[in-house]
Amino acid sequence: MKLMKSFRFVILVILLLSFILIISVRKFYPTQGVEQGASWAEFTAYLERRVPVLMKHYDIPGACIALIQDAEIVWSGAYGYADLETGRKMTVETICRVESISKPVTAWGVMKLVEQGKIELDVSVEEYLGDWELPESEFSEAKVTARRLLSHSAGMPLGNVFERYDPTEKIPSLEETLSGEAILTQEPGVAFSYSNTGFNILELLIEKVTGRDFAEYMKTEVLLPLGMRQSGFDWKADWEPLVPNGYDLKGNPAPVYVYPAKASGGLFANVEDIGVFVAAGMSGFTDADRRILSPESINRLYTPIVEKPGLYSLAFDAYGLGHFLENLDGGKRGVSHGGQGYGWMSHFHFVPESGVGIVILTNSQRSWPFFAYLLNDWAQWNGFTSVGMGRIILGQKILWTLIGLILFISLRQGYRLGQALISGGRRFAPGAKRHWAPRLAQSGLAVIILAGLWWAVNQDYLFIASLFPIASGWLGCSILISAVVLLLSGLFPSVSSRLSKV
Repeated sequence: MKLMKSFRFVILVILLLSFILIISVRKFYPTQGVEQGASWAEFTAYLERRVPVLMKHYDIPGACIALIQDAEIVWSGAYGYADLETGRKMTVETICRVESISKPVTAWGVMKLVEQGKIELDVSVEEYLGDWELPESEFSEAKVTARRLLSHSAGMPLGNVFERYDPTEKIPSLEETLSGEAILTQEPGVAFSYSNTGFNILELLIEKVTGRDFAEYMKTEVLLPLGMRQSGFDWKADWEPLVPNGYDLKGNPAPVYVYPAKASGGLFANVEDIGVFVAAGMSGFTDADRRILSPESINRLYTPIVEKPGLYSLAFDAYGLGHFLENLDGGKRGVSHGGQGYGWMSHFHFVPESGVGIVILTNSQRSWPFFAYLLNDWAQWNGFTSVGMGRIILGQKILWTLIGLILFISLRQGYRLGQALISGGRRFAPGAKRHWAPRLAQSGLAVIILAGLWWAVNQDYLFIASLFPIASGWLGCSILISAVVLLLSGLFPSVSSRLSKV
């Protein structure tokens, strides 16, 4: 009878977990998108239905999207709120923080200097930095070149991504910031290492070579000539509409901020301006009067410099000069970049040979799965099986499976433990000598897990929480349950070694 009750309990748990997971997954997972070759009007009608559902599920306040075909913006749309507190709606004109989309834009500024013969990609950047020198390290600073900085292969660190300032605060100078951060962590040219600091060195290079302020140079030489009239690397208090609040992983508002440096993540722009930038990068479709770089220079930006770019190789095949690259169906190349800051996420994806592209901007750090679904929809509409970012969806499914497994094992063990406590087969005796070694190991592991969970809960940012904003919470709960069961198993040993052990 006891065995039958246990069996029924196990079956009940399996069915309950299956029901929860099926409901939570099928609630928003698509079963059918727009067919390949459908008109852009049909696809945008699909987005009008699709986007609000995804936004609601992932708790994303606002989003802006632009579609490019034949290197022209054919549609743009805005959804949700720029500010939840005031009820202000998001619009396609709303200026957003685009974070690391700043990097490919900065790359255009660097390549313009290359075309003008003012710098060379493979000359040590120290020759262009005037009286400022790279801080000494155990590695060779002379091997730091513009090409390596543009391709994240210069051996520079990530940089302090948490150093943010209110726009009205006194902000450290660029040189002060770089003197504390630009210390090589590995030999230049050895491996890919994503670096905000590396692009901020390029900001200083541009200022030293041109004798101009970086934001002014980029505005005059890149943004305005491309037609990005609502964009800038300088903060403006009178931007209209006002820059929205961002929203962090917990949904808390993140007021507007700026970084000490601009080149790696300081660009403000609306979705249509980023669409204009994406369109300009399709040299085969762009008129000569709209070009600020030659087709040859643009193609150099998309030439792979680093194959298998570290952790990013899960989604991308290579990194060029300021752009992520991937191999798509039919031998075509996907070009993309995204950005993430405190309360903000952005992404663009395009195929230069086909003239198609998409831009997605959100004021939420919970947007990775949102991007993945929309990018896969866009790819299938354009005849590509998927894009690398779509693997986030697969990762999410794997994570839900893992969560179900952990919950099943933990609840099963917890049930057996509860039965033993009720029947008197286990009693509170943490100091008992019976099986002390495995019980000590159980209790120690439980304490470590609980401490790790406490640390995670108190972090402002966790990559897994950004990548899987819903599933990560369930993962934390399932791990918490397993840790509690482990701890109780150690504190409540069996009365007799002949009794069943948990």
